[in-house]
Amino acid sequence: MTETATVMAQQEVAPGVYRMELSSPAIAKVAQPGQFVQVRIFNGNHILRRPLGIAECDSARGCFTMFYRIVGSGTRDLSLLVHGEILNVLGPLGHGFATAFHHPLLIGGGMGLSPLLSYAQAKRGACDILMGGKNAEELFWQSFYAPYVQKTFLTTDDGSLGSQGFTTTIFPQVLKQDTYDGVLVCGPEIMMRGIAKMAAQAGIPCQVSLEKRMACGLGACLSCSIDTTDGKRKKVCKDGPVFWAEEVFA
Repeated sequence: MTETATVMAQQEVAPGVYRMELSSPAIAKVAQPGQFVQVRIFNGNHILRRPLGIAECDSARGCFTMFYRIVGSGTRDLSLLVHGEILNVLGPLGHGFATAFHHPLLIGGGMGLSPLLSYAQAKRGACDILMGGKNAEELFWQSFYAPYVQKTFLTTDDGSLGSQGFTTTIFPQVLKQDTYDGVLVCGPEIMMRGIAKMAAQAGIPCQVSLEKRMACGLGACLSCSIDTTDGKRKKVCKDGPVFWAEEVFA
C-alpha cells in the first residue's frame, strides 16, 4: 500500500545518523518485524524511492520510526525534513523475521541494528542483544534497545566500550551463558556469514537480513537479485530481506 506520511519527529542520534518518526496509521497497523518501506521525497529532485527498515511501530498512535545514515543527496534531503512535512511511503514490504522463537539472540552491527530493533520491540523482554561497532560512539543503540531486551553484550573494534573485537569474537562466549532457540543477524555480510556458520555448528536456527540496492522494492526491476544455495535466483526485496542463513550462505 502507499500512504502519505507526516513527519512527527526527526533527531540526529549520532554523527550523520538520524531517527525519523512518521505518522502512517495504515502501515504501522500491519508492519511485521524485519519489513521495510520505500520512501519518496516530495521535492522534485529524486525520482527513485529510498528503502528504509522499520525500526519501531506504535500501532495505537499510528506511527513508526526509521533510522538512516546520510550517504548521498537523497538521505541528506531526508534529514532536512521537519515536523509536519510529508513523504509518500510504500509498504510494508518484504518478508520479516520468524516470530516463533521464545528466547532468541539478536546480533547486529552498524545500521543493521535498525531492523533488529523492531523484533526486540515485538518480543519485548524475550531477546538478548549482541551489538558491535567501530567505537563507543557507534553503540548509541543501547538506549533504544534497553526497554525491550534482557541482556546486552557489546563489542567495539578499538575496545572503547564492551569487549574489544567483533561480534564473531565473543559470540561463542555468549552462547555459553544462556540457551537460545534462534539467532537473528543483520549487518556486514562478513559478520553475518561468520555468525551463521557458528550458529549452524551449535545447532541453532539462524536468520539473516540482507541489504542490497533496491530500486522498486516490489521485485520487478531485478536490481537486488541474489544467488541462493539451491541454485535459484531470488530477490532480496520480495523474497527477503530476511532469509534462513542456509538459503544464502553455503
